[in-house]
Amino acid sequence: NKALQLHYGSTFEPALIKEIQQVATFMEVLEGQDLLKPGQFIKSMPLLLSGSIKIMRPDADGEELLLYHLEKGDTCAMTMTCCMGNTKSEIHAVSETPAKLLMIPIGKMEEWSRKYKTWRNFVFESYHKRMMEMLESIDNIAFNNMDERLEKLIADKTQILNSKHIYTTHKEISQDLHTSRVVVSRLLKKMENDNKIRLHRSFIEVL
Repeated sequence: NKALQLHYGSTFEPALIKEIQQVATFMEVLEGQDLLKPGQFIKSMPLLLSGSIKIMRPDADGEELLLYHLEKGDTCAMTMTCCMGNTKSEIHAVSETPAKLLMIPIGKMEEWSRKYKTWRNFVFESYHKRMMEMLESIDNIAFNNMDERLEKLIADKTQILNSKHIYTTHKEISQDLHTSRVVVSRLLKKMENDNKIRLHRSFIEVL
């Protein structure tokens, strides 16, 4: 309840906060845990209280491209779209850090949209924010070189994790960027030679 008030008390009116408390299911997940897989029907939508979640889109070959991150106070526009259309998920959601969520039954979405202006605004703002992030991802892919995309990914992870020590593997980074591990390793080494990062056995240190 304290986390709900902290992150959403200024966003939602008291009556809506009370309803969320009554119907939401609290979920706590570990780093790397699957929250939603492609092809699954969605029965609830998340309100993120803490942590970070990666939203990825698989291609026909099963390779995945990072679309955007969810952080505290966020929800997922792709999830909401599937909820409202009663369609199967087209995304893969996985926790990048330990996370705490409130899962809202999808039946409440339309009801709250009629009853609460703050909920309607929250949904529209979430769509807009996620759309802007996806457009940024498209621009990044279309116009930036792989070294620029890698530097942006590392900068984003530094901000999301609030740490200059990024515990990840070259393989995980290559999956996020939809490229090969060899390319990532070469570009990381170049960044180290340029004194932008320092490579350690189990983490990357941002200088």
